[in-house]
Amino acid sequence: MRFTREPYKLVDWERLDTFADRTFSQRKAWLDFVCQTQGGEPVVARLEDAGSTLGFFTGVLIKRMGFSIMGSPFPGWTTPYMGFNLSPGVSRTAAVSALIPFIFRDLNCHHFEIADPFLAGDDMVKLGFHVRTGQTFRSDLTLSEEELFSRMDSACRRCVRKAAKSDVIVEEADPDSFPAEYYQQLVDVFAKQNLTPTYRQERVEALIKRYYPTGDLLLLRARNADGRCIATGIYPGFNKISFFWGNASFREYQHLRPNETLHWHAMKYWKRRGTQWHYWGNGGEYKRKYGGEEVPFMEFRLSRGAATAIARDTAKALYFYGRNMKRQVLALRRSFLAT
Repeated sequence: MRFTREPYKLVDWERLDTFADRTFSQRKAWLDFVCQTQGGEPVVARLEDAGSTLGFFTGVLIKRMGFSIMGSPFPGWTTPYMGFNLSPGVSRTAAVSALIPFIFRDLNCHHFEIADPFLAGDDMVKLGFHVRTGQTFRSDLTLSEEELFSRMDSACRRCVRKAAKSDVIVEEADPDSFPAEYYQQLVDVFAKQNLTPTYRQERVEALIKRYYPTGDLLLLRARNADGRCIATGIYPGFNKISFFWGNASFREYQHLRPNETLHWHAMKYWKRRGTQWHYWGNGGEYKRKYGGEEVPFMEFRLSRGAATAIARDTAKALYFYGRNMKRQVLALRRSFLAT
């Protein structure tokens, strides 16, 4: 088994989209979004054995601090999964074994990270990968709407009903004015914790520009009884998986419970589209109330040498140290002004 890089302009995207394990974040439009926002280079590689095509790998090559990094995906890209598309019966572990020399020898990368919902953690550890395991939730959209709603906790169901009684209306939004609305609300959400968003409005604009034309990006807007937009949500999907990408709302209207009704609308929308699983993104204990099952979210990384691994971990630590330090400084400033 061997991987060979495909010329990007010659990739047969229609064929790739027919794979049963294909997700929205492996498609051309999403790759173009990641490359635009991260300054990366798209990589699609074909897996072959004795002249037969067994599948494909998707990733983005980036340069950071003199290091070549292959992300499939990489933390901070607001992209959950990439990895492989394989024919039935092809071992993912065997595909990873064939991918390692392609990444480090053929592409001359220093570091590699991958998150694929179908990879087995034990097998990856045996291949030398470091694993970071978190939690996420996913809802089974093959259930009836009645069962999906009943699986939410009682408080969440009351929130959805309260929004309806308060005349909160959810509408599918056009893309033109949406990024500014969403980002203004996102700034307000982060301000509650004395923080700023982890990405700029330009990323939302790029996402919509690239992926919305596929017809597989749900943009939702919640309006109050006066017609004001009080909450927004972004939900991409494709094939068997839809995803909660982002949601924001103005704090002064959160008592109307627009967020819960946005999520409920998105679940029903993707259920009608025939999606099997709705993923809720990393972490967030509050997501438990929507009734999804808790499943592990695993990220795997492999470095050419110890120095690269140390540099990667140091860069991540400095990033979070900077955000935590900013939060502490703002808290001290408020305390000083209050005295």
